[in-house]
Amino acid sequence: MQTDLRGRDLIGDLDFSKEEVETVLDVAFDLKRKRALGESHAYLRDKVLAMLFFFSSTRTRGSFEAGMAQLGGHAAFIESKTTQISHGDTPKEIGEIFGRYFDGIAIRHVDWGVGNGYLNAVAKASRVPILNMQCDIYHPFQCLADLMTIIEKKGRDLRRKKMVVSWAYAASYQKPMSVPQSLVLQMPRFGMDVVLAHPPEFKLMPEVMEQAQEQARKFGTGFEVVDDMEAAFKDADIIYAKSWGAMVHTPDANAGAEIIKKYSHWITDERKMALAKSDAIYMHPLPADRNIEVTDGVMDGVQSVVYDEAENRMHAQKAVMALTMK
Repeated sequence: MQTDLRGRDLIGDLDFSKEEVETVLDVAFDLKRKRALGESHAYLRDKVLAMLFFFSSTRTRGSFEAGMAQLGGHAAFIESKTTQISHGDTPKEIGEIFGRYFDGIAIRHVDWGVGNGYLNAVAKASRVPILNMQCDIYHPFQCLADLMTIIEKKGRDLRRKKMVVSWAYAASYQKPMSVPQSLVLQMPRFGMDVVLAHPPEFKLMPEVMEQAQEQARKFGTGFEVVDDMEAAFKDADIIYAKSWGAMVHTPDANAGAEIIKKYSHWITDERKMALAKSDAIYMHPLPADRNIEVTDGVMDGVQSVVYDEAENRMHAQKAVMALTMK
């Protein structure tokens, strides 16, 4: 177990080594057990977390607020549009001032080309840990929850398990690509053979792809990119299919929306799930566009683990907060 996480930021998935991620998971499982047994675990009594949102949230806000309360502390919800951040306060000022008011600063800022830079600018000025609740590049807490869920369902030895990270159609808006990018960075470190499937216009960031391939080489795992959803699903152990935008191909939202319309057949349905192994699990970070991105039959079916996955957001976040904000 690594014991040097106090005061550390978690902005990108590779900010923590594999061993440090394993420590987070060990603590998360222990906190989940304590929660189930009703055992007090107020490790952050009198600590306060600032939660700064530039992008709306359901699970993220709820899980951080509940998690901090269960750890004995308090989470302060701050919506950027209702503060001077919307017309004056700089990232440096937020880092300097919130770093003196609070014991940790969690930020969600997914604007393309802006979010990650903002988090790092705040971190440069802050004396307390900066926690990434999702940016335009990474979603590390979702990925930790996903890894925790996979271990619960498939065991600790994940070597040679085939994980498909697939694009899926969604008509609502151009969703951030931070979830698939975090997955391809983190999962090879834990032995999984990752297959990334997407139409040609939905490539991930080149620098992230290079890092993902480097992690696969380092840990001796497979990493493959295909443009056929059905071929990817074949014999998979884990299906993680969600939509993301075509921002690498074109940053123009209208052009991206037109491209998305071409691929309405990229839906996770029962027929495609049948191509995977009979005990394959279906994962999604939610919210999903039901019967557009995924059918009700898959989302609510026996192979779906989306609600366990959502619960594990809270436990994984509590682990990181307890380890970094103590």
